[in-house]
Amino acid sequence: MAGFKKLIFIQIISWLLCVLVGSYFISVSFDHAISNTQKNAQSNISKYINKISFSDLSAKDLESSVADGKTFSSFTLRDFQGAEVFSVNTPTDLPIFASFIQSSFNSLRPQFAVNSAADIKIEFTVNVQDLAEQLQASFITLILVSLILVIIPVLLMKSIFYRLNKNISMTVADLIDVYIEKNRASKDLETELDDSKLKKLGKDLVPSFNRLSYFLKSKNEEIQNAALSIKQEAYKDTVTELGNRNMFVEYYEKNIENNEQSTFGSLAMIRCSELQVINQSRGYQKGDEYVKGVADLVKHISGTYAGSQVFRINSSDFVVILPHVPLKEAERFGDNLQSRFTQYQQNQELSSVANTGIVGYEKGKPLGELLSIVDNAMSMAQSKQVNAWHVQRETDLLNNVSAGFGNQNWRKVINEVIESKRVHLVMQNIMPLGKSIKAYAEIQVRFKTEDNQSLPTASFLAMSEKLGLIIEIDKLIIDSSLEKVKSRNLSEKYFGLNVTASSAHNDQFVIWLERRLLKDTHIASKLIFEVSEFGLQQNIKASKRFIDMVHRVGARVTVERFGVGLTSFKFFRDLKPDFIKMDASYTRGLEDDKNNQYFMRLMVDLAHRIGVSVFAEGVESQEEKHIVETLCLDGVQGYYIEKPKDI
Repeated sequence: MAGFKKLIFIQIISWLLCVLVGSYFISVSFDHAISNTQKNAQSNISKYINKISFSDLSAKDLESSVADGKTFSSFTLRDFQGAEVFSVNTPTDLPIFASFIQSSFNSLRPQFAVNSAADIKIEFTVNVQDLAEQLQASFITLILVSLILVIIPVLLMKSIFYRLNKNISMTVADLIDVYIEKNRASKDLETELDDSKLKKLGKDLVPSFNRLSYFLKSKNEEIQNAALSIKQEAYKDTVTELGNRNMFVEYYEKNIENNEQSTFGSLAMIRCSELQVINQSRGYQKGDEYVKGVADLVKHISGTYAGSQVFRINSSDFVVILPHVPLKEAERFGDNLQSRFTQYQQNQELSSVANTGIVGYEKGKPLGELLSIVDNAMSMAQSKQVNAWHVQRETDLLNNVSAGFGNQNWRKVINEVIESKRVHLVMQNIMPLGKSIKAYAEIQVRFKTEDNQSLPTASFLAMSEKLGLIIEIDKLIIDSSLEKVKSRNLSEKYFGLNVTASSAHNDQFVIWLERRLLKDTHIASKLIFEVSEFGLQQNIKASKRFIDMVHRVGARVTVERFGVGLTSFKFFRDLKPDFIKMDASYTRGLEDDKNNQYFMRLMVDLAHRIGVSVFAEGVESQEEKHIVETLCLDGVQGYYIEKPKDI
């Protein structure tokens, strides 16, 4: 389109030049014609008057012959003395263009003629009206003809241009179609354009399309690399930098379940047994450090196996894939893990670190089925000893009872703990932040196997809940705690005991607990029962019955892990707890998190208005303790304040 506009501009300039040049030549011709006319008129008049004398001249006849003004626009006859005999003036207006040329060239001037006897003198101006009209007609003709000659090419060129543009567009479109069809059949972009069909469509365009192929290929590689980078970031666990569950599923489906070649190996699931306990007692920052430590150990040991892959599939579980490693060799992998976990446990002063379940896999094994089997292996490992591992073989899964095999083993372990009362009690004090504040020491429990090995607390409680044995466990903890307080003569101190929501909402348990506390009323008044906010919300009526009973016997209630749910303060006015304990997630990094500071201060103000004291848990540094004090909380708990210790 820009070229077409340029063409129009050139045509207009050419037309103007043509008009100017033509006008010049017409003007020059007009000037010459006037000059010749004047010369001829003067020559004829001179010849005429030279042959006669004044006496021979008939002035009247001469006047009548020139009076029409067609030959002369002015004519004056004088005698030998110069006196005017007669004069004829018939002026005419010249056309505009002729008048302009006349004024520019000054071609038309008065002419004079005198006879040889000098007695006749004539002054005249020729009439050039006809010449002027011819000049005007020539000028108009020039303009029209030249304009037509300009317009016709423009119109033709416009039509040709659009037709050519359409042909080019169709050619390019055909080239693109061929290009697409070619590259559907081949991935080699730069070698698919130099054939006879493309040459026929547009030979000159083929090099450009080859360059386009190279460009698209490079861009395609850039996009694929960028997509891969984004995918890797989306599939990466932020804490450990390992692949997450999505990457694990994709890897398994591609390399194992849908692999065309025959493959086999071992799959291990490692579960961080103390993550929940650490998050609650030490805070989420320590929990992240614990997870990183476990991840480093797993990566170090699995790195000795060729092609091994490690993924973090949820907050507490890792999966390790050991290609072409039989279960016999995987047992050595489990031993190495257990050994390193035990060292880490001693260094970090933990009750346990992690358990490992191991299963074998082969080509085409559905992922859901494999995870079900390895979860069963995990249950078996957790029911053994600290940091234990268990290999689940196909021969162990006869009659398809694998789903209940681990549960049965867990039931046996839990029942043994209940019957033998193998619990170990520790306590962790809550430091009051004011002289008038009443705080207490939270009693925490550890469970032991018959070999006096610690069981993972979180897994033990979760399996007890799953198998319907949690009420018996809560009774065991409460009985053991009361006996410990009496035997150590600690009835003057205040102690907190954790009760699950399942037990708090069970009528039989509430009746049992009331009777048990009434046997030791002097101790009951020193007890504070901790129930999670989320658990209380599950059944408000049952929660209120439990809290009312606790208050009747003189004990008190703490709502722990507060802030995780969406509890309203109407909920607290109805239940009337004595304390709330902020979830450890609000304490982590509190010195840098203004939002958490604002939320905690708001909760403190509202709680104090209804007479509820507020504690913070998971305090791990001097900075966090200082911020908690400035927010006017009533007490703090955490590893910075005090580590759990034996009662």
